[in-house]
Amino acid sequence: MSLGSLSERNAPAANRDVRTIEARGTNLDSLTQTQLLDNVRVAFVSAFSVDPQSITLDTVPTDVSHWDSMGHVTLATCLEEVFGLTLDVDDLMAMESVRDICRILQSKIARESR
Repeated sequence: MSLGSLSERNAPAANRDVRTIEARGTNLDSLTQTQLLDNVRVAFVSAFSVDPQSITLDTVPTDVSHWDSMGHVTLATCLEEVFGLTLDVDDLMAMESVRDICRILQSKIARESR
């Protein structure tokens, strides 16, 4: 079973309309730290229906309702959709906070823009 099919079953249907960064008119390799965090917030809103301002670099799974193992898969899929990237299992295992997520995404963006 793919990650996408798992998350589709667990994410609220109303929140499945996530556009990639490019579709919103932003170039992926020119994101500032603030823009990166803002786009991570888009994924959190889609995955968990949270107030985007409640998501900070210090946010961890215990701070977000439903950020459990299945929610983690849903979040990963939303991040992939927003950023147009593919996250591997090692990435998912390392995503223990929003700060970790931003670090992983920055690394992937840098590798893909080479």
